Amino acid sequence: MSTTTLENLKDAAAEAGLVAPAEDALPEPKIDAQGRAYATGKRKTAVARVWIKPGAGRITVNDKDHTEYFGRAVLQMIIKQPLVAVERADQYDVVCTVSGSGPSGQAGAVRHGIARALTFYEPELRPTLKKGGFLTRDSRVVERKKYGRKKARRSFQFSKR
Repeated sequence: MSTTTLENLKDAAAEAGLVAPAEDALPEPKIDAQGRAYATGKRKTAVARVWIKPGAGRITVNDKDHTEYFGRAVLQMIIKQPLVAVERADQYDVVCTVSGSGPSGQAGAVRHGIARALTFYEPELRPTLKKGGFLTRDSRVVERKKYGRKKARRSFQFSKR
C-alpha cells in the first residue's frame, strides 16, 4: 500500500500540466509615458479621474488646490486617507477632475480613485489599501422616486375624512 501525501499529489498535478506553477509575482505597475498612474474613482453619482506621479504631495482637484475645492476639513481628510494609510502623503502629486453628485460624494470618489491609482503605481501597496477598505467601491446610490409616492418611499399624508 503506497502512502500518498498532499505534496506528492501537487507534484504529480504539476507534471501532468493540470495546475499552473505557483507564482507570487506582483502585477506590473501601470505607468504611462509621462510617469503617471491613472485610475477612476466612483461614489454615488460622482466620477473622479485621478492621475498620480512622484512629487511634493500637492493635490489638485479641478485645477484648484484641494483645500480650496473641498472647504470642509472632514472632506480634506477623506481624500488624504489612502496616502496616509500607506505613508506616501508627501511623495506623490495628485491631479484629478471630478464631476457629479455633491461634495461628500466627490470626496469619496477622489479617495477611491487615489487608492486605485496607488495600486497601479505600486502594486505591493494593494494589501494595505484593501485592508483599509479604500479599494471597495461604495455602491450605495439614491433610490429612485416611485409613482404614487411623494418621494422614493414616503407616502402622501392619509386623512380619513
